[in-house]
Amino acid sequence: MTAAENVCYTLINVPMDSEPPSEISLKNDLEKGDVKLKTEALKKVIIMILNGEKLPGLLMTIIRFVLPLQDHTIKKLLLVFWEIVPKTTPDGRLLQEMILVCDAYRKDLQHPNEFIRGSTLRFLCKLKEAELLEPLMPAIRACLEHRHSYVRRNAVLAIYTIYRNFEHLIPDAPELIHDFLVNEKDASCKRNAFMMLIHADQDRALDYLSTCIDQVQTFGDILQLVIVELIYKVCHANPSERARFIRCIYNLLQSSSPAVKYEAAGTLVTLSSAPTAIKAAAQCYIDLIIKESDNNVKLIVLDRLVELKEHPSHERVLQDLVMDILRVLSTPDLEVRKKTLQLALDLVSSRNVEELVIVLKKEVIKTNNVTEHEDTDKYRQLLVRTLHSCSVRFPDMAANVIPVLMEFLSDNNEAAAADVLEFVREAIQRFDNLRPLIVEKMLEVFHSIKSVKIYRGALWILGEYCSTKEDIQSVMTEVRRSLGEIPIVESEIKKEAGELKPEEEVSVGPAQKLVTEMGTYATQSALSSSRPAKKEEDRPPLRGFLLDGDFFVAASLATTLTKIALRYMSLVQEKKKQNSFSAEAMLLMATILHLGKSSLPKKPITDDDVDRISLCLKVLSECSPLMNDIFNKECRQSLSHMLSAKLEEEKLSQKKESEKRNVTIQPDDPISFMQLTAKNEMSSKEDQFQLSLLAAMGNTQRKEAADPLASKLNKVTQLTGFSDPVYAEAYVHVNQYDIVLDVLVVNQTSDTLQNCTLELATLGDLKLVEKPSPLTLAPHDFANIKANVKVASTENGIIFGNVVYDVSGAASDRNCVVLSDIHIDIMDYIQPASCTDAEFRQMWAEFEWENKVTVNTNIIDLNEYLQHILKSTNMKCLTPEKALSGYCGFMAANLYARSIFGEDALANVSIEKPIHLGPEAPVTGHIRIRAKSQGMALSLGDKINLSQKKTSL
Repeated sequence: MTAAENVCYTLINVPMDSEPPSEISLKNDLEKGDVKLKTEALKKVIIMILNGEKLPGLLMTIIRFVLPLQDHTIKKLLLVFWEIVPKTTPDGRLLQEMILVCDAYRKDLQHPNEFIRGSTLRFLCKLKEAELLEPLMPAIRACLEHRHSYVRRNAVLAIYTIYRNFEHLIPDAPELIHDFLVNEKDASCKRNAFMMLIHADQDRALDYLSTCIDQVQTFGDILQLVIVELIYKVCHANPSERARFIRCIYNLLQSSSPAVKYEAAGTLVTLSSAPTAIKAAAQCYIDLIIKESDNNVKLIVLDRLVELKEHPSHERVLQDLVMDILRVLSTPDLEVRKKTLQLALDLVSSRNVEELVIVLKKEVIKTNNVTEHEDTDKYRQLLVRTLHSCSVRFPDMAANVIPVLMEFLSDNNEAAAADVLEFVREAIQRFDNLRPLIVEKMLEVFHSIKSVKIYRGALWILGEYCSTKEDIQSVMTEVRRSLGEIPIVESEIKKEAGELKPEEEVSVGPAQKLVTEMGTYATQSALSSSRPAKKEEDRPPLRGFLLDGDFFVAASLATTLTKIALRYMSLVQEKKKQNSFSAEAMLLMATILHLGKSSLPKKPITDDDVDRISLCLKVLSECSPLMNDIFNKECRQSLSHMLSAKLEEEKLSQKKESEKRNVTIQPDDPISFMQLTAKNEMSSKEDQFQLSLLAAMGNTQRKEAADPLASKLNKVTQLTGFSDPVYAEAYVHVNQYDIVLDVLVVNQTSDTLQNCTLELATLGDLKLVEKPSPLTLAPHDFANIKANVKVASTENGIIFGNVVYDVSGAASDRNCVVLSDIHIDIMDYIQPASCTDAEFRQMWAEFEWENKVTVNTNIIDLNEYLQHILKSTNMKCLTPEKALSGYCGFMAANLYARSIFGEDALANVSIEKPIHLGPEAPVTGHIRIRAKSQGMALSLGDKINLSQKKTSL
């Protein structure tokens, strides 16, 4: 839509599909009507001219009866009218009537009202006829001295446009504007004048900047932005000028405008790679992040810091600013905090890791003191994982981190506690010197653990790494304390019946070790009170888990008791103590088995748990060396293998990341000039140039780089048939959150099509930004119409509509051509992503929508089918390659992807090769998809269904 149409549709409220009035009736209204009638008639004239009507008979009428009027609305409409009306004869000569128009606008340029002067000057910027402009030049120059800034600002624009199009009309424009700029005080006028000098006479612009370079900080932000642009262009074109203007850029880093500071920092980084320059730019970015309230701005500026970090020579400079970067953690937005922690973790070194850990420990403590927020638990998880990574990379820090993190084992947030437990398990295996500290802290918090999953993990760690008599006895004491009064069944029945007397109940106090009638240890529970413990909250934690029917923890407890009993027997040589400890462990297992088979628990014990506990009882009763090796050596070796594989995977990912930073083109590589290439090689060179050009356009264009022509043709959708009166086709360009439809409309008839309008509607989470404007198509003419569609979520969308038009001279109703649907592909928004196994399991449990897709393919190899699905869905396989290697007839893999809108998509592939059907039998199985939204799950399932079969070449 042109500027004239924009103004016209704003000012004019006339139905576009109404019957146009005759030229005679319009002439009568313009001649004899009052101001209101003339205004309405002029609106209709403008609309008709925009729709392609020729009204030559009204030109002189408007000059005689409308042009002399002083009404402001009419003057605004006349500006639009003179912009669109034909001003020349068919042979290209200027119409004689335009001389009168020129004289009228010379008077408007001298009008006492500044709005009329400024509007007229803006109108003159759109004139393309030098004969009209030449008589107005003295009046235009005089406007530079007007008292009002609005007039002076538009006078500069008019002079710049005229100088650019018709230099002979005002050859001294650069000198005139330079003198104007020196004496001007208004910021907007100075900005326009300086912008003109940049494009018209760059040397004069530099001369002016040199005279006032020390006062740049006092200028307005709009002028400062233009100065930054000029310095960037000049210094890149002529590097020797950098020393002249680098100080100016440094000064602009202190500007009060965030936009100026951002542009100045970016320019400084491109102009200089000196450590002081990089540090100043990075510090400016950090200040912007902290002071700006918009989270989108924070994320954009954080991306600039990440880009700085990618440069090897800049990374050392940013390492000194890690503590400043951590100030961004005061932002409550989780995405900003996540990106900040990742950046800080990438920059941490042995020089600053101690300070980093201190800050993160303070942040962890803060999360306990703040009121519960929606993202507090997730933020706590991020902090725990960051501390975990710091401790793994810098083992000396682990001793400072572990005491703080161990407190979170009793946290209500199971996810954060699970991350701590994973960290503790890895630390106790890798750092031998920290094992006593970890065991001591684990015993301190063991009784306060609330989650059964965390309780199982803590039991395993204590059973695996308690190596002294004192620690083993402490574990037994804590287990008895957490289990409560035994035998469990009898004590629970008595409590429910109220038969326990106060003196028989256990008083509050520390756990006391007693000897039972069988000679084994018994411990009074410190959690019992002097009143009957009938309420669930009064139960010790392990006892509560068992009564709730969770006997998997009982199987874990049996394994732990077996490990510590076998180890205790190897440490203590006295037979009586060995038998006593072993009997106590067997008593606990037996009472749990008895409880499981009773009616007290909410759920009965499973056969697997019974078998596991029975096996442990048998191992303790026989105490064979083979079982001792299996329980106390093989388990730890399995953990060691798992951690080694994880470490190798991390090193591999770091190696791939470092390879990305390597220089792929060396300085001494030969340069290929296309002009010197032989003709038979030109086609391949052009393809390479096209590929490199597309690759430089960003992530959204990477798929096109493989075959640009085929990819572009695939995005062209035919909307109508070749035999329709109007042929239409659309090129669909997806750019992150926007879809741009470039629609080609062709008039295939011999008639002029008026008010030809593209009417669109959408299905799904799509929104049409603006309605395409109507246009007029001459016989066999064509035009391009662009429409913007906003996308809000990841799901398949449909755009549909029609083309409506009027035939010139026809009395029939409006004609309509229905368009074919345009289907928007979900793959344009999905990108491969990574997450940990714990995060995958957590999301898999939380997501509400599941879509189960049956495998129906002609692919006969399991691995080939998996790779085909990965390529078709843009998902990443989280299952390690080692786990997928080999051949056993079936395969299971987890896939993960993330949309540009932050939506997660999970998939589990479970496939098998039916051997009994022969070697050529296709793969069978299912793919389960889970997502937070229904549209995501359904759309991804549809995509898999459509692309399951491999097309033959």
